[in-house]
Amino acid sequence: QVRLVESGGGLVQAGGSLRLSCAASGRTFSSYAMGWFRQAPGKEREFVAAISWSGGITYYADSVKGRFTISRDNAKNTVYLQMNSLKPEDTAVYYCATAQGGIATTMPNEYDEWGQGTQVTVSS
Repeated sequence: QVRLVESGGGLVQAGGSLRLSCAASGRTFSSYAMGWFRQAPGKEREFVAAISWSGGITYYADSVKGRFTISRDNAKNTVYLQMNSLKPEDTAVYYCATAQGGIATTMPNEYDEWGQGTQVTVSS
């Protein structure tokens, strides 16, 4: 059984930065791709970023490309999401998830374990 614990969320002004972390346990972390998703009030959960098992391949949603960076440290069983130039529309609960395999994917149904989420609020 995999346990994912996100941290690093909070309140920040527009233009600011946050770094989210997701610590994983209970699975061979380095074998699986990881992803970040977010869900704003009244909206469906959407893809944000994904990273392959080795960290060599990354994908980003168009809305965050050039502002967010996903990375991982397999020695620490942790995946990160560095968020810069934050906008009010980035406000959401952010979730990390473990993919079913090692290949990075943007599809939510290809992730089978999810964290509890961390709130990010960007004020204007």
